[in-house]
Amino acid sequence: MDSVQRRFGAVTALQGLTWEAAAGEVTCVLGPNGAGKTTAMEIATGLQRPDGGTVRVLGTDPWQASPEHRARVGVMLQDGGLPQSVRPLALLQHLARFWAEPADVDLLAARLGIHDFRQTTVRRLSGGQRQRVALAAALVGRPEVAFLDEPAAGLDPHARREVHALIREQADAGTSMVVTTHSFDEAERLADRIVVIVGGRAVAHGTVGEVAGERGLEETYFALTDAQRGGSPTSRPTVPPSPQETDR
Repeated sequence: MDSVQRRFGAVTALQGLTWEAAAGEVTCVLGPNGAGKTTAMEIATGLQRPDGGTVRVLGTDPWQASPEHRARVGVMLQDGGLPQSVRPLALLQHLARFWAEPADVDLLAARLGIHDFRQTTVRRLSGGQRQRVALAAALVGRPEVAFLDEPAAGLDPHARREVHALIREQADAGTSMVVTTHSFDEAERLADRIVVIVGGRAVAHGTVGEVAGERGLEETYFALTDAQRGGSPTSRPTVPPSPQETDR
């Protein structure tokens, strides 16, 4: 994303947002509620059209992307977008038929503990169970880029560990994994790079070490967000993107 703007009437959600995510890395996006994280994810996946700026995912404008391009992108948004009357395994098996070389549905379901509630319709699942199904749906097509909006939210520690391991494995296999989170621990454990968004702008972008420095990620995050809310532009660190970062 380069200088992306998005407005909703009198409200400006994104104000010149610029950041990048590389193939084969986990990029964690942090920011307070209302910072613009979900709006940025929806623009990157072609669900919203920006009012200004440039967006490229796998070299293509997602708003004008073809079905072939969309098949290369996995998406997990906060509302899930799952059909309510279907059972989880049947849903994943149906989705797998859309791809020539999908992931092994049974293996993916086993990794995420979906077999434990395979006979329950989506509408009757708990929030954490829906999270696991939505993540599996985003990954079943073996995407080259995956946008995951808080994939571990509401999960118990065991399920969270499996989700983190699965995300790491996907990145190690070459997929660009973009993950929003409110968890500093999750970001420090999982991320290769971190983006901090406040007020619709990226106020920090770099590796965990580059962003956190000596103070640690949590303290640095609060210093950044407090400074931006107080209107102090001098507190913004500027971390140059890696030359290898090519997916915008």
